[in-house]
Amino acid sequence: MAKKENYDALKLENQLCFPLYAASREITKKYTPFLKKLGLTYTQYVVMLVLWDEKTTTVGSLCKKLYLDTGTLSPLVKTMEKKELLTRKRSENDERKVYITITKKGEALKEKAKDIPYSVGSCISLSPEDASNLYRILYSILDTDVEENS
Repeated sequence: MAKKENYDALKLENQLCFPLYAASREITKKYTPFLKKLGLTYTQYVVMLVLWDEKTTTVGSLCKKLYLDTGTLSPLVKTMEKKELLTRKRSENDERKVYITITKKGEALKEKAKDIPYSVGSCISLSPEDASNLYRILYSILDTDVEENS
């Protein structure tokens, strides 16, 4: 008689990746109505979060911070430049390096966006302790992934 294979690991409910994926989509969906008012997608919003904090950064640094590749980030940044939210400039010393700088128009969005984290947070039923634990766990996964791929 043939040995019966155990396929339990292939069940959807046994996949760690699925609830992470689905939760990420649901959270991002909660941002959409707030970001639509600003004319931003979620990915553009996270770029703006970095620029509101740093004012100028490089494409490479932004890729690392946002866990995105240049193929994803470059067209996004070009679109944001057309919206006059940021400017791009190649380094004079190393043309492979591209600097991104927030514009006055991009900076002005910060005031309009300041309540978004609280608005989205109120849509999610997690205690502050659970939110803190989840944040720590998710970043431990991201940090492990970065270390393994370095």
